[in-house]
Amino acid sequence: MNDVVVRPLGALDLDRAAALHREAFGPLGERPWTCREIAGLLASPGVGGLLVEVEGRKDGFALWRTAADEAELLTIAVQPDRRRRGLGRALLAAVVGQARRGGAQNLFLEVGVDNASARSLYAQAGFIEVGRRPDYYRRHARRVDALVLRLTLIAGG
Repeated sequence: MNDVVVRPLGALDLDRAAALHREAFGPLGERPWTCREIAGLLASPGVGGLLVEVEGRKDGFALWRTAADEAELLTIAVQPDRRRRGLGRALLAAVVGQARRGGAQNLFLEVGVDNASARSLYAQAGFIEVGRRPDYYRRHARRVDALVLRLTLIAGG
């Protein structure tokens, strides 16, 4: 795919980020994050955001938090009709790089057991399962477990 750009998520991107979150997670039955919630997260210490653009289209974003020597991927969302084109992979690689530069030794995330495509992305990136949160995500009228995954960011770890 040509002209893929990953750049910092800015104040002028917040409406689009909220729309991306709604389009990615709303159909699953999750409550999507609002523009105000995303802005609040970005204003928190240690939180960073990235946006992926393809040929000028804002097609995905990610938020993560670093505290001490650990980082957590808070969310990653790609426009549903733009998935399976490497955009999530590009965002994840950029977050991993940012977490390393921020001094994190491990990057954690949670993913629904029913989210096969995301689980595949994370497995390909080297994440391993280190825990489970029962009934963590709401999917319409049911709940599903979240897997807690970890990627070791330091050599020999």
